[in-house]
Parts: sequence; C-alpha cells; structure tokens
Amino acid sequence: MKARTLRKDKVNVITLGCSKNLVDSENIITQLKGNDYEVAHDSEEDANIVIVNTCGFIDLAKEESINTILEYAAIKKAGDIEKLYVTGCLSQRYKDDLEQEIPEVDAYFGTLELPALLSKLNADYKHELIGERVITTPKHFAYLKISEGCNRTCSFCAIPLMRGKHISKPIEDLVKEAKNLAKLGVKELMLIAQELTYYGLDIYKKRALSELLEALADVEGIEWIRLHYAYPSKFPVEIFDAMSKRSEVCNYLDIPLQHANDAVLERMRRQITQEAQRALIKRARTQIPKIAIRTTFLVGYPGETEEEFQDLCDFVKDMQFDRVGVFQYSHEENTLAYEVEDDVPAEVKRERANRIMEIQQSISFEKNQAKIGQTLKVLFDRKEGAHFIGRTEYDSPEVDNEVLVDASKNFVRIGDFAKVKIIDATEYDLIGEVV
Repeated sequence: MKARTLRKDKVNVITLGCSKNLVDSENIITQLKGNDYEVAHDSEEDANIVIVNTCGFIDLAKEESINTILEYAAIKKAGDIEKLYVTGCLSQRYKDDLEQEIPEVDAYFGTLELPALLSKLNADYKHELIGERVITTPKHFAYLKISEGCNRTCSFCAIPLMRGKHISKPIEDLVKEAKNLAKLGVKELMLIAQELTYYGLDIYKKRALSELLEALADVEGIEWIRLHYAYPSKFPVEIFDAMSKRSEVCNYLDIPLQHANDAVLERMRRQITQEAQRALIKRARTQIPKIAIRTTFLVGYPGETEEEFQDLCDFVKDMQFDRVGVFQYSHEENTLAYEVEDDVPAEVKRERANRIMEIQQSISFEKNQAKIGQTLKVLFDRKEGAHFIGRTEYDSPEVDNEVLVDASKNFVRIGDFAKVKIIDATEYDLIGEVV
C-alpha cells in the first residue's frame, strides 16, 4: 500500500486578485499540507501540480487571470508540469466558457468547491483544520475573512454572481481562528469580507460587527484590528464605540463610497445620498478625531456627465480623505448596469481617474507634512534596500502609506512595534527615526 508520506507531488498555488482570494488560497494550502502534500505559494520553484486561484472582478483582473492560465497551460503542454487546476472567481463565473477555450486545464472549480478540488487531488477535506490556517503574509499580520458573499445589488458589481449570498461566520469560530493566528505570531488582523457592516444579520438577526470587535480585542497577542470594506448604507455606528473603547481596534476605516453625485449613486443602486455620506464621515470624525478614512471611487459609470464627475471632485476636495483609490468602470456581463450603454470613452475614464488621484495627491502631501514632528507607533513589515519599512495604525499593507527608517542609523526587528519620530514626508511616505 502506498503511504502518503512517500508522495512525490509538489503543488504551487498561484493567487490573483484581492486579500479575500489570498485567504482562500491559504485555506487550500492548509488543507493540502494536512494531507501531506508539499505546497508552495506563488513560487518559482519546480512543482508538478499548479492551482491558479483566479480573480474575475473587472476586465483587467480577468485579463490577468486568463493570461496566467494560458501561461501555465503552455508550461503543461511543454511537459514541465503534470496537472493544472483553476479555481476562484473567474472559474466560478465563466467555467463553461473556460472549459471550451482552455481545455488544457485538468479541471475548473468555483469559489465554494474546495472539497471537490481536494478530492481531485485524492486529498480529504479535513474539518478539524477549519479555523487553522497557514498564512502567506509576513507572520506578524494576517487577513481574517469574517463572511462570504454579498446581498447588495449594486448595479456595477459582479461579486454576488461569483460569491453568492452573504454568509457570516459565527463569532466563536472567528475568535478560535484569531487565537490560532496569534499563536503563529500574528499581531495585526485585517478584517475583510465582501461587506463588513452586514456581518451578523443572517445568523444573529442584527448587525454584530461591534460585538465581534469586542471579542477579537480580547484575544491575547492581537494588538491591532483593522476594518476593510465597510459599506456606508445602514452603517452600524456602534463600531465607533468599540473603536474608541478598545485600543486594539485601529483608528482606521476602509469605507468604499464609489461616488458622491446623487444621480450617479441612484443609478449605481448604492442606497445612500451624498448628504448621508457626509453625515457618516462627520460622525466618524467627531467620535474618533484621529480616525484615518480610506475610500474608493468608481469613475466612468454609464451616463456619468462632466457635471456629475465634477460633483465627485468637489466632494473629494471637501472631505479631505486620508486615503483614496480609484477604479475605472468595467462593463460586466449579467450586472444591472450591463443593460445600459457603456457610453463613457476609455480615455475619458482614464483622465477622470487621474484627476481624482491628482486631487488626492495634494491632500495626502498636506496630511503627511502635518505629521512631521509627531511620534507614532509603527509596525515594521520588512527591510528593503537601505531602509526598514513599516506602517502606522492609519495604514494597511500594500495600499496605504509606509514609514521609512534609515537602516544605517536605526535597528528594528521585522514584526515588532517601535516608536518613530517623523522627520520628513512625501505624498505617500513618511520618513522617521526610532525614538
């Protein structure tokens, strides 16, 4: 009888897309390792089996996913890998088309088909591993997915088509997962979901994000808890109470607003007005004076006029957000917006995105300049070239500002906190010295 420990197979899991996909890949890796597979993540090392975890959010993400599948299909055809599997959002959404167009792939799986993927690899889905996770991020921070799916009906968004209806994870399960992560050395949790603020409605019949924050803040070893993807409509303002009461909850909120013009918001089916958005931001800043607010906007939505876009520009100037990201509208099949003409030219979308980012660049510069002379708590992520690089509680990995410290004059350990005095600043970086 062949023993599993003699298995020669090595799997390389390739992750494309967002942090939610990354958590899915980490769960795949955890299950495979629990079945005695040797597994690598986004690795250049040789592996005879490749799993591509795809993104299908917008055109650019779909293009990257398809190109990656084609790249590994060619590698398989050349005989350098034996098996190629595809999972994730693109596979969920376009499985039939992909099977026709790229038949070199051995099997395609949807977003909720991990047991089937494991079965294809003669691996068992181990329920005892739920809540345990091999992390692929630096060991001091990790993403914690608190729910799956989305019940919103935003007209531009295909995520419900790929991820299904909202399903919250019970608080006790998330606390168990957080404790396991803390044992691995994780100090910072990034709470993620398709929509954080809906958390709890399905299983507790009320919005329960504030209760979850309280429970997670009690987990020994967790020093920072950060909130991502909080939908603004019907926002559970008790979150601000938890934020002000618990030092573990970062003064940071990622709240995608998407637009500011009321007519565009209505066409987007965002269930909120500019006035309500302003009131929510005002309340956040009143209750948490030091809060950093990150938001994202979508430009070039069908029918967006120059006047409507200018309304958005004025809103960005007026609200002085700490962090802003911009997406250009992508015409997605089977969404409500797909029924109307994608009438804003690509060059206009690009130009509008650039104008928003130019406005935000000057805001970011002024906000960073104001931090010169302050001493801030910084968590250090890595050493790069001549600098140790970290973040304040107002910054999330990869998308926000970083703090640079001269490695020839200062020493810190990666994964440790340190007090840093800010001595200079650019639009997107702070330069400091360890106190």
